[in-house]
Amino acid sequence: MVSSGAIAAGVERLGLSVRPTLIPELQAAASVGQGLLIEQYANLFKKYNLNVGQVLLTQADTTHRQQYLNARNTIDKLLEFGVIPIINENDTTAIDEIRFGDNDTLAALVASLANADLLIVLTDIDGLYTGNPRTDKEAKLIDQVDEITEEIEALAGGIGSNLAVGGMVTKIEAAKVATFSGIGMVIANGKKENVLEEIMSSKPVGTFFVPRKKEVAGRKRWIAFGRISKGKIIVDDGAKNALCLKGKSLLAAGVIRSEGNFIADDAVDIADMNGCVFARGLTNYSASELGQIKGLKTSEISSVLSDDFEQEVIHRDCLVILKQI
Repeated sequence: MVSSGAIAAGVERLGLSVRPTLIPELQAAASVGQGLLIEQYANLFKKYNLNVGQVLLTQADTTHRQQYLNARNTIDKLLEFGVIPIINENDTTAIDEIRFGDNDTLAALVASLANADLLIVLTDIDGLYTGNPRTDKEAKLIDQVDEITEEIEALAGGIGSNLAVGGMVTKIEAAKVATFSGIGMVIANGKKENVLEEIMSSKPVGTFFVPRKKEVAGRKRWIAFGRISKGKIIVDDGAKNALCLKGKSLLAAGVIRSEGNFIADDAVDIADMNGCVFARGLTNYSASELGQIKGLKTSEISSVLSDDFEQEVIHRDCLVILKQI
């Protein structure tokens, strides 16, 4: 269960009249509130003879492979013990540069990390609509989304809640992560009575996002969503076809240019000549090195760099296709 509320609980306990704006004050409020939040959940679940455990995460826990695996192992063990993991961003240490930013993103990453069967996102609206139901009387609830197209993303842009961070836009982004990882996702109204029972009984509640059928390995899910992209590599059409249709590695010959100041082993986005990002991978070269060898055949690289060079800019085992052509 992914839940926020630590800062709000801390602000109330500290008797502050308004929510702080300075990072140290927010972190102090979170420190006070986290204990209160987990205590509240512990008391609520105790009524059902269930124990809870607290798991606090930052993006560093998903960016570094070993920490990612440690987090997954902890969650797996808690579930094995019959304990409900209560997961929250670690607001006592997270700063803007390493924040998930919203619980929708965090929930999707946790679902992928834990190989969940289903992600349920509860909000204050019944699901995804064809328009903004608060202003458009003709807006209709979309029961099921088979594929997240540009049209679906455009629908999310006009729907948001003043009560939550991110609104529907971040929920669609979360759905991308979940469905790509083979996990179905439901957006439903958390204020509706017995909403969880109805969802788990397969009743038509909210909007259901259909997961992709092709299984994606855990390491590639980590590359796709656990790592923070540090730059972008733009490739020609031949390279794009080789990556998407033939399962090949990315070679320097297909690279047009790069953006960002990345180093070897960083995660980078791969985009076509129109700027559309279609893949992500772990690069074997820094941005400066790639600038020297872009467009070169593999046999020509040794004349620019040392003989001890990687043949692939990004090996296919360290590359994941996000959008097929």
